[in-house]
Amino acid sequence: MLMCLKINNGAIFIADAHEDENNEDFYNFLKQIDSKKIQASQLFLMGDMFDLLVGKVNYGVSKYKKYIELIEKISCSIEVIYYEGNHDFSLSTLFKNVKVIPIENQPTKALLEDGTVVYLSHGDKYGDLIHKIYTKLIRSNGVLKVLNMIDMMTNNTISKNIENAQLKKHLCKKIENFEDIISAKLFHYKALKNSYILEGHYHQNYKFKRNDINYINLPSFACKQSYFIVECSYDEKFALRGCNV
Repeated sequence: MLMCLKINNGAIFIADAHEDENNEDFYNFLKQIDSKKIQASQLFLMGDMFDLLVGKVNYGVSKYKKYIELIEKISCSIEVIYYEGNHDFSLSTLFKNVKVIPIENQPTKALLEDGTVVYLSHGDKYGDLIHKIYTKLIRSNGVLKVLNMIDMMTNNTISKNIENAQLKKHLCKKIENFEDIISAKLFHYKALKNSYILEGHYHQNYKFKRNDINYINLPSFACKQSYFIVECSYDEKFALRGCNV
């Protein structure tokens, strides 16, 4: 946790849009942010905003060029913080003003205006050994360079196969025993008492409290086209008001 951010009242959080060629719900949301139809003091993109966007793979960068340009445009008027997920990473070269948080720097610690601590992460970091090895390899410059070369030589077969596999997934599935699964990994955060942990990744729209730690999992934007506005008050320090596009 190398960075400490400030979360303003009116900040918007959105996670797991999984944008693909069949819809532009996330793009339409970004246009409303840009036009100020949706007011935001900050914009937190919590990862997996696309089915596949890797900064060093030409296919996704070209396909989502208008998204990249619009996000960069928005970042010139409000602070945009992008937490890389498992479907969108190696993004730092794509943006000049957006604060990109790679997996190795997650979670980050953030402060509400009253000093309450919130730990922010996409949510996919603390897996088993195989997951950790895969995560490290797939993000390495050498591996991505080779994959991009093969992808280009085979008419983007690798990228298209990944996208097709993703289209078959049930993104809105309820995870049984979710609270127990998450509780088993909370020690990794080394979180302060009465702090908050906020993640995407699991698509559950679920919150609970365990050992004086408040956990919030955001829903998938792909499921409900919903985003969340931070509302802090004396009665409830960190409340997320849900809205729909």
